[in-house]
Amino acid sequence: MPHKILVIEDEEHINELICLNLETAGYAPIPFYDGDALSQHLKETPPGRYALALLDVMLPGKDGFVLLPELKTLQIPVIFLTARGDLPSKVKGLTDGAEDYMVKPFEMLELLVRVEKVLRRFQKKEEDCHRIRDVEIFPKERIVRKAGTVIPFKPMEFDCLMLLVKYKNIALGREQLLRMLWGVKFEGETRTIDVHIGRIRKKLGFQDVIKTVPRIGYRLEDRTDGKGDALIQEEP
Repeated sequence: MPHKILVIEDEEHINELICLNLETAGYAPIPFYDGDALSQHLKETPPGRYALALLDVMLPGKDGFVLLPELKTLQIPVIFLTARGDLPSKVKGLTDGAEDYMVKPFEMLELLVRVEKVLRRFQKKEEDCHRIRDVEIFPKERIVRKAGTVIPFKPMEFDCLMLLVKYKNIALGREQLLRMLWGVKFEGETRTIDVHIGRIRKKLGFQDVIKTVPRIGYRLEDRTDGKGDALIQEEP
């Protein structure tokens, strides 16, 4: 499936030209001509829908600098395409979080090269990240974000969440989770797992994502990979 790229540019002929070149390069451009219209659209947009935004600064309604944090909240990387070539504007755009800043007029080939570089960079980031709904989990950094906001996790809570993610759509028994978390046969109460699961559900709003499996344990449901239900068998 081609990457969907937002093209936010109020000059219609420039917007059409960018979209035409993106289509030719194999992308799926989505044009917007007004900052307020884009802002309203983003309120109804889940994270992960768009791979990139090409954003003008001077727009009707909200300008590009105002729209940048709204796009970042949805983890959409941004390349500014603007006639504002003064140094303060460039510094503001880049320090506020844009991935690149191009000044009009620009060569279309250069734009396509920069688009490809940003997409490659973010694809690498996504490979090191698990995404479930609006939650991002970074195993190496041991960071969890929900809608762009870092959610604090205690070490054992994070490890428990990672086990559920690793074996998503698979029912895990409470005793299995305890053994995998502590690495030895755990002599305590299996209620320890219930407490951890309750905290994870509350922090991430995962009440309907982490399912209770009667008489067994828990299962994290994520059907984006098309897998069906399964059960890890207890060791004999």
